[in-house]
Amino acid sequence: MYVDSYCERTAPGLWNEPANAVSNLAFLVAAGLLVWRLAATARSGGPRAPGSVWLLPVLLGVVGGCSLSFHTFATTATAALDTLSILAFILTAVVVLVHWMWRVPWRRAWVAAPAYLVAAVGVNAALFAAGGAFGGYVPALLGLAGFGIAIRSTVPGAAGEGGLLLLAAAVFAASLTLRTVDGSVCGAFPVGTHFLWHCLNAVVLYMVGLAVIRRWRVAQAVP
Repeated sequence: MYVDSYCERTAPGLWNEPANAVSNLAFLVAAGLLVWRLAATARSGGPRAPGSVWLLPVLLGVVGGCSLSFHTFATTATAALDTLSILAFILTAVVVLVHWMWRVPWRRAWVAAPAYLVAAVGVNAALFAAGGAFGGYVPALLGLAGFGIAIRSTVPGAAGEGGLLLLAAAVFAASLTLRTVDGSVCGAFPVGTHFLWHCLNAVVLYMVGLAVIRRWRVAQAVP
């Protein structure tokens, strides 16, 4: 039994969602650009980035691969992989941002992940009770905006990184809207709008990864 969740899919088959499938290349391009930035730093004689800075580019590529598997095979297993890869990126990003923006030691920074989960469950439960939609992604939107505001307000010299996350929140708001209206536009636009969700989300995740890379570079320059 295949999973038919989006406007574009009308039957089983690997290529019944061509736009949704091919648009996952945006995630791979975004991951490649982040890797290129890190490699360029090393090539120019700069320090090698630690594993924590590489995590988001790697997970960004994983998101693209898992989403591609879902939009081709369209099974419950690949749907789970798609969802779990996104959750892994979000939780990792929360911890990595807390560490690199505020220099919180790893032994305490990891607490941000379960704290985010608890907050996300609460927000989604409230939205569900109110009849809300948005596929459970509102906590991620609020998280982006919250991190952006907090970083700009409390981290000296990090206004650029905070602004980058606020811009990511604005792009994600547009992306989430496009994801939400996918089913309602089928009659007028059979391909749907979900592929645009992929394209814009690649931009969002790239900006999150870029904010971490920029802050890591600042940390190397400050004794």
